[in-house]
Amino acid sequence: MKKVFLLLFTIIVSGCSGQQNKINGISFVGSPQEIGPETIDPVVQLNANWAAVMPFGFLRNLETPTVVFNIDRQWWGERRDGAKKTIELLNARGIKVMLKPQIWVWRGEFTGDINMKSEEQWKQLEKSYKDFILLYANLAQEMQVPILCIGTELHTFVQTRPKYWNDLIKEIRGIYKGELTYAENWDQFEKAPFWSQLDYIGIDAYFPVSDSHTPSIEELKSGWQRHKAKIVALKDKIKKPVLFTEFGYRSIHYTGKEPWDSSRNQEQTNLEAQNNALSALHEEFWQEKWFAGGFLWKWYHNHDDVGGNNNNRFTIQNKPAEALIRSLYKIE
Repeated sequence: MKKVFLLLFTIIVSGCSGQQNKINGISFVGSPQEIGPETIDPVVQLNANWAAVMPFGFLRNLETPTVVFNIDRQWWGERRDGAKKTIELLNARGIKVMLKPQIWVWRGEFTGDINMKSEEQWKQLEKSYKDFILLYANLAQEMQVPILCIGTELHTFVQTRPKYWNDLIKEIRGIYKGELTYAENWDQFEKAPFWSQLDYIGIDAYFPVSDSHTPSIEELKSGWQRHKAKIVALKDKIKKPVLFTEFGYRSIHYTGKEPWDSSRNQEQTNLEAQNNALSALHEEFWQEKWFAGGFLWKWYHNHDDVGGNNNNRFTIQNKPAEALIRSLYKIE
């Protein structure tokens, strides 16, 4: 009888622990100016247990071989000192951090299209990117950050220069002793050549899941099935957990049609569509044992001044979706 009780207890605990150990994260946008402890209060109130901290490097255009980073002209939160302070503030409130250095191309051109014209330029870019990512690998080690993301949506770079990335991962491992992931775009995640060398399959999960004006939760869940099958197939092949390094939906009509669209259109807000899309994603993935969790795109430090019911952007702040995520992220 005692053995039966212990077995049942183990099953119950293990069944609950999958949900309790999920990364219920937000993507914390770097602030133009230094922030203080009060900016973390809304993150705690959301029941988030993780945050992605995102320092930036910049390219002038898609063919520029030099990453500009950690300079005074950048926002405070996008530099090393700002990232370090933000990590300290989050850790002080019990929130774990994934450090996620990212590249921004001038005028918002897509990083996946970065492509050099010559071998010499590729070599320049490789050296410059290594300097950029190793700066933050050292910071991640110094701050004992649990996860470091080594790149975001760089599929042409990654697929064209696999040896460079293999060597870079080894060099990062020599500096940083935590876990590694890479954030690949939803339509390229199967093609990254180095998943077996990392600890998580990282996906920016902007999959198209519905063409409807205001899709229902069931319609959205149905739209996930073909994408989920591909994710599961890669997970089964690589034998690594899946992490949504970014996920989110705009509060806008047709939010599930092209969820990656961040253009400044004036389409009418649709708060219900955002709620339904977030609910469907959570229902599809958060109970899966192989799913590590994810980082909601995106969260601003000045909580009271952003979002709201007339805002059609990604943030959930001061919208019904904020209460929804607070409920979904709550661990009983």
